[in-house]
Amino acid sequence: MILEIVKYGHPVLRKKGERIEHVTPEIKKLIADMLETMEENHGVGLAAQQVGVAKQVAVIDVRAVTDRPSTLELNGQPADPAEIMPLALINPEITPVGEPVTGAEGCLSFPEIFAEVSRPGLVDVTALDARGKPISFRCGGLLARAVQHERDHLIGVLFIDRMEKKTKMELQPELDALQEATKEALRKK
Repeated sequence: MILEIVKYGHPVLRKKGERIEHVTPEIKKLIADMLETMEENHGVGLAAQQVGVAKQVAVIDVRAVTDRPSTLELNGQPADPAEIMPLALINPEITPVGEPVTGAEGCLSFPEIFAEVSRPGLVDVTALDARGKPISFRCGGLLARAVQHERDHLIGVLFIDRMEKKTKMELQPELDALQEATKEALRKK
């Protein structure tokens, strides 16, 4: 089922997600719906907060992006990122390993707003998968950026919080307009 993506200004985007202790049928359905919603909206990642649910779960699929490569290591060996896509991450933890790399980011909760954001280029990830099984891997490139972006959502941090101050100031009129439109829509509900 396609879910509504909440936009900047909705309070749930600033909520830290609850840890998921058990992968219930409801969590499995949420993951399936999030994957469908992400695909429908041509995204590479989606966090539960973006569909109005403050839980520690995100989905990622970078296979459609060919101009921004991703790297993956499983058990210390290079692997094809497509092997683990689409990816569900429950209660993810991230350890930065690489130097910061600046790259373009957008967000489905911020339509038509893009900016350069600096993030570690390589990260180690541990989480539970969609079945509740532990997974761990090292990733780089777009996959590392997407994992960090979605993990931020799960703790109430938005990509605008990671931008340089000057960039955010340049985008402020668009951000203010989006936030106001979202708040107005919430008042009407």
